[in-house]
Amino acid sequence: MPSGKKVLVAALLAAALIAPATRASVSARQPSAYAGLGTWVDIYATANWAEPERAVAAMARDGVRTLYLQTGNYSQRVDLVRRRALGRFVDAAHAAGLRVVAWYLPSLADPAQDSRRALAAIRFRSARGERFDSFALDIEASLVRPVSLRTQRLLRLSARVRAAAGARYALGAITPGPVGLRRHPTYWPGFPYRQLARFYDVFLPMAYFTDARIHGSNHARAYLAADVAGIRTRTGNPHVPIHLIGGIAGTMSAADTEGFMRAVADCSPLGFSLYEFPLTKQATWTALNTPPATSANAACT
Repeated sequence: MPSGKKVLVAALLAAALIAPATRASVSARQPSAYAGLGTWVDIYATANWAEPERAVAAMARDGVRTLYLQTGNYSQRVDLVRRRALGRFVDAAHAAGLRVVAWYLPSLADPAQDSRRALAAIRFRSARGERFDSFALDIEASLVRPVSLRTQRLLRLSARVRAAAGARYALGAITPGPVGLRRHPTYWPGFPYRQLARFYDVFLPMAYFTDARIHGSNHARAYLAADVAGIRTRTGNPHVPIHLIGGIAGTMSAADTEGFMRAVADCSPLGFSLYEFPLTKQATWTALNTPPATSANAACT
């Protein structure tokens, strides 16, 4: 890394450690790529990768505004998985009026690899010269111990990505949900929401109430609302942009989906989605496109 970039990374990291995450502390970057209904495709969704254009056409019909497309993870042998298909996805999505957010899962055990692979996604261009509309870091791997070292490496990686992406490029942080962290207190104590808010413009909590074996409209709504409220509190910014990832689509009942959409109506996140596209049934798409009215008690707590 050039010496100038090293200085900038150090300055960004120092700012994250000492400055509060206020609304004014973040630049005027607009994370519009994360707004509205989204859907996800990971590197294991083989059928979708074989026919990107067909998958995008189905997403467009189902009202999707943003495709979250995985470019790789720490266990892969290459920095960008299926480079040609990545380009086809981006080209098809843009032609259909969809935005595309790249996402990568780092290990934090190999900082050089994680940085290189994140920047490869940001700098990617399709055969037609198209690029991703934004990049989001998938923050969940717990390989690195102790937790303090894991957090330190996460913040340094985030500073490198922000420095390389530039001040005008919107970035997303895919994070554990606060409720899930309370349920698993040894997983990542002191998760650095406030420090991450210095580098990222939008938070995408993995608010997977389905993993907690919580079901029913009221219970799902309460779990999801608590996650949104928790991120607003922990970042120190009640207006922080949030894209709410509600759970695993294939394990949700109609009542669960109703609870998810009630949380969306009551909490007003910037965007919302379920994981992932191949698991989402047509009835679920219908529900995702018809959010209920805000409830009488719309407090997002």
